[in-house]
Amino acid sequence: MTTDIQQVKQRFGIIGNNPELNRALDIACQVAPTDLSVLIFGESGVGKEFFPQVIHHLSLRKHNRYIAVNCGAIPEGTIDSELFGHEKGSFTDAKETRKGYFEVANNGTVFLDEVAELPLSTQVRLLRILESGEFMKVGSSLVQKTDVRVIAATNINLSQAIQNGRFREDLYYRLNTIPINIPPLRERKDDIYLLFRKFAGDFAEKYRMPVISLTEDARTMLENYEWRGNIRQLKNITEQLSIIEESREIDETVLIHYLPDQVSTLPVIYGKNNNHHSFDSEREILYKILFDMKADMNELKKVVHDLSTGRTATYYPAEVKNDFAQTNIVTPTNPTSINITAKHKNITETEEIVDESLSIDEKEIELIRKALEKYNGKRNQAAKELGISERTLYRKIKEHNI
Repeated sequence: MTTDIQQVKQRFGIIGNNPELNRALDIACQVAPTDLSVLIFGESGVGKEFFPQVIHHLSLRKHNRYIAVNCGAIPEGTIDSELFGHEKGSFTDAKETRKGYFEVANNGTVFLDEVAELPLSTQVRLLRILESGEFMKVGSSLVQKTDVRVIAATNINLSQAIQNGRFREDLYYRLNTIPINIPPLRERKDDIYLLFRKFAGDFAEKYRMPVISLTEDARTMLENYEWRGNIRQLKNITEQLSIIEESREIDETVLIHYLPDQVSTLPVIYGKNNNHHSFDSEREILYKILFDMKADMNELKKVVHDLSTGRTATYYPAEVKNDFAQTNIVTPTNPTSINITAKHKNITETEEIVDESLSIDEKEIELIRKALEKYNGKRNQAAKELGISERTLYRKIKEHNI
């Protein structure tokens, strides 16, 4: 990472050493001296608004106007007037001629946040500015010129919006000359505690109180949380803790009350390639039972096939029903006789079968206990073994009185 990026971080208050974050900043620094359009992708709350400022202040336009527009906050009926201006009398409340943002920011930069919220008619006007620098005010037939650099940002999948007819494909390619992707906070685990300390220090100074700190378990819980609200959510929770809690050391039992429940109340199993999508633990447990039964069935089929072809095999009885040819199975280690007849098409065994409990709660308690025993009661490691968050494990322990 270059010294320039470190200086940019200090200047704009950007905290973190995540490689993807550094990559995004590096692209912003490289594209700044050009006039290329930039499209910033990232979830809500990741700090997309800092990158247009970085680009503008490192560009040749830095001495001219920079205007940030939240497209989702302007009513559809007035968005054209806000962006392109209007003539006097062009609509009921147009009592005088008004300049739009693209006229005011001539030779400067306009940042369009939540650009996917623009109406299709406005998207056509924006496309014309990107292609030729021309626009017309609402209620005017006079074509005007502007030299504005456009930087846009979105937190939705624009490809899907195009398929749904909500966003113009030609506009997408015009805006997306240089894409910049901002990683979500959950993918920046090493940066979470750094951000927490920064926010805690800021609020301690703001409210004139000692700085809050975290215990090791609370820090682990903080770093393993999903943070769907990203940096904005982390900042809000840090402020709440700073104001409300009397103790300046926050442990996991306190922190857990400030983290909204974002996962199922039952253990969740995460796969390596499922992009953090969760499944109900009831469904997972039932799937496991079905898979085990299927494995037993396949094993029995193999034993029957081996015996019917004259091969030797060892089989340990299980409750199975299927259609097989008539045969008798007697194992050398367990003289249990199983008679399979084509007439009745079922398998009977003389061994007594004990029904296994299929209670979801019992299976859940059993899995939690096994995980805790395996890791000598260390909840953070047990939670990882179960594929759930430590917060969920803590709740389930209390719920089942384990």
